[in-house]
Amino acid sequence: MIDHTAALGFAEQAWEGDILPQLVEYIRIPNKSPAFDREWAAAGHMDRAVDLIAAWCRAQTAHIPGLTVEVVRLANADGTPRTPVIFMEAPGDTDDTVLLYGHLDKQPEMTGWREGLGPWEPVREGDRLYGRGGADDGYAAFASLTALRILAEQKKTRARCVVLIEACEESGSYDLPAYIDHLAARIGSPSLVVCLDSGCANYDQLWMTTSLRGLVGGRLTVKILREGVHSGDASGIVPSSFRIVRQLLERIEDTHTGEMLVGELHTEIPEARVAQARAAAKALGFEVFQKFPFVGGAMPAPTDLTEMVLARTWRPTLSVTGADDLPPTAKAGNVLRPQTTLKLSVRIPPRVDPAEAGEALTEALTADPPYGADVSFHVESASPGWDAPALAPWLEEAVHAASKTFFGRHAMAMGEGGTIPFMGMLGEKFPEAQFLITGVLGPGSNAHGPNEYLHIPTCKRLTCCVADVIARHAAR
Repeated sequence: MIDHTAALGFAEQAWEGDILPQLVEYIRIPNKSPAFDREWAAAGHMDRAVDLIAAWCRAQTAHIPGLTVEVVRLANADGTPRTPVIFMEAPGDTDDTVLLYGHLDKQPEMTGWREGLGPWEPVREGDRLYGRGGADDGYAAFASLTALRILAEQKKTRARCVVLIEACEESGSYDLPAYIDHLAARIGSPSLVVCLDSGCANYDQLWMTTSLRGLVGGRLTVKILREGVHSGDASGIVPSSFRIVRQLLERIEDTHTGEMLVGELHTEIPEARVAQARAAAKALGFEVFQKFPFVGGAMPAPTDLTEMVLARTWRPTLSVTGADDLPPTAKAGNVLRPQTTLKLSVRIPPRVDPAEAGEALTEALTADPPYGADVSFHVESASPGWDAPALAPWLEEAVHAASKTFFGRHAMAMGEGGTIPFMGMLGEKFPEAQFLITGVLGPGSNAHGPNEYLHIPTCKRLTCCVADVIARHAAR
């Protein structure tokens, strides 16, 4: 549908000459999501990131006919600011609407960056641009408008396009529903949603995300003493708060297999998703698990490749992502500590209600506490998963054609283990819409962790694929 040679040439020039320098400056901004920076509004980093991206987007109004760019700012009921949204509209040639989505807030620093790299110091090494947020998800606004520029340059027919870039996704998108309601009339009813905040299992083809897990996150605290006491005096009589935590975790997870033991966290996996997992496992082979930085001699929990794909996309899992009340080892005395607090991150499959899952976890963790300890579990975030509607024939043909044109291989489909709350919101609000959920988070890109990087060639090809799919959407 589009001149692929001209599209690739334009994408190459746009990314190398214009976008990457902007992303370098964006990476330098420590605009952590509100969950990780309670003083985000006073700090001003989020505003800096919004201003940088919005300024670049406004510069595109000279090239994309009718494009408007607005930074929308709403307040909470108490007058405190909500995280802002960049909202863009580009009139089209048809009555349809395409909605493109991304976010610009970031995860915190995390430790373990290799020498010479850091979260806020961008470094380019060949095809990789290292730094926090470039791949998750700073590139999305740039890729979205560059795709529209490709269509404008080639004078291709397309639908009206709306681009929404939020600043709260890494905190569960709790500000987003207010903006969706506020902007409902301007968003309209999209027939196609393009989300550029997902992953790719390799960098060799276009990957479609067909499902996303949800998330229940919270803090588990066990208190057994009013203050710390000499461990030689108390141990043996006073049970360790850490041991009590271990007992509680064993109520919800089989420590030998990792299987979650709370029934409300599970769902039946559709046969179509099992078939997709089987196809993805066959295409990827050992890359299913070799992409992770295992230490020497370590191995994955499942042994079957298909089961590995399903385990990270359709099965619930527990991760302990943080701890309080544990002093650093260099400062740890012989003290039996009064309490232990863990931050729990429980991934839940699509179709599982996060509120019900949170209630079931709370009941399992706090009922009949061992030794009469003071046990609490406070759910801090509860986001639903998402299962895509069946792919329309035109979209299935479009994504395969785009992948074949710009990557040289057919597209693949697979679920993802992460959470994009916006997809659940849109799925409920626009049940007739088609979804192309994709992204650049491939092997080694390590979003949320150390050494996060953006794979630049994939960005260029993905930009062209988005343009091609939007053109095919208008011609369907």
